[in-house]
Amino acid sequence: MKVLVQKIIRKKMLTVSLLLLVAIAGSAFFQQKEWKAPASADAKKNPLTADATTIAAGKVVYVKECQSCHGKKGKGDGPSSKDLDIPAGDFSKATMQSQSDGALFWKTSEGRKPMPSFKKKLNETQIWQAVIYMRTLKQ
Repeated sequence: MKVLVQKIIRKKMLTVSLLLLVAIAGSAFFQQKEWKAPASADAKKNPLTADATTIAAGKVVYVKECQSCHGKKGKGDGPSSKDLDIPAGDFSKATMQSQSDGALFWKTSEGRKPMPSFKKKLNETQIWQAVIYMRTLKQ
């Protein structure tokens, strides 16, 4: 009788462990789904020009607010990136560079876990400057 109870308990523990593993894996999968900006944000045009002054101002914003996760070269390998549940975006990749300025502005403004929203921390000009600087990080 004791052996039978132990087998039942082991079987239930294995089932619960497997269900927990599936739940964790499923959660990680759904967290990494594509992050798309709404069409209205995607269509928004950057009001700034990509000149040396704007790029320099964008670099200041980037170094202060973005570099710790996204890294010096924008590859998503900053020192804080190791603590994230999902990888920080890699600005050097074509998939990031192919996004519109409006989409990058919206994503920076709104954020998505683990990335914070910057709309209350930075003004619109600073976010647009950072977007222009992000363009300099392409491969």
